[in-house]
Amino acid sequence: MLGLFDYLAQFISDNKKLKFDKIIQYRTKHITVVLEDIFQSHNASAVLRSCDCFGIQDVHIIENRNAYNLNPDVELGSAKWLNLKKYNEHKNNTVDTFNYLRKEGYRIVATSPHRNDQLLEDLKVDQKMALVFGTELEGLSEIAMENADEFVQIPMYGFTESFNISVSAAIILANLTYKMRKSKIKWQLNDLEKAEVLLSWARSVVKDHALLERKYLHKKS
Repeated sequence: MLGLFDYLAQFISDNKKLKFDKIIQYRTKHITVVLEDIFQSHNASAVLRSCDCFGIQDVHIIENRNAYNLNPDVELGSAKWLNLKKYNEHKNNTVDTFNYLRKEGYRIVATSPHRNDQLLEDLKVDQKMALVFGTELEGLSEIAMENADEFVQIPMYGFTESFNISVSAAIILANLTYKMRKSKIKWQLNDLEKAEVLLSWARSVVKDHALLERKYLHKKS
């Protein structure tokens, strides 16, 4: 995998390669984001932008009733730097998504202003967590709420019931990634994960990368 990346890196500018080397050190899978039935493209796109800015590599997208669409004027290319995994094979994909994440070692943390289990400042980052966000109008589904391991809410002091979902995601990620990076836990990508991400990044910027990869693999065979 690293050999293929090194080959594709020949076709990437030195400035871009330096940026890859710098940013990969701050990427994490310790915290991941789950989006359930987000249908407003500007919100969907803004969340991805926040994930990229705070170093979140994986985003899990549940499509039960609504397809997940992006607004290029909002996401500004952030999607190509992230691993997006969609769940849309069944009528309701929420439980399947949660089960998959639990097998990967994540605890499921539902973001909701209606459950007062713990405030954001009290949420611990010592274990891997999957933060689940729902639609603006309806929030998370009952199935998501029933199957979550924990609930977290942002403290609010005004009349409005909740933040915009993209604002909520940005606030929560800013808080938790700060605590994570200040801690002594191993939150960075391991060597294999770094290699996989670097290769995906190279593919996103190298023109005709598929053709080049075939040439590379042919030489190796």
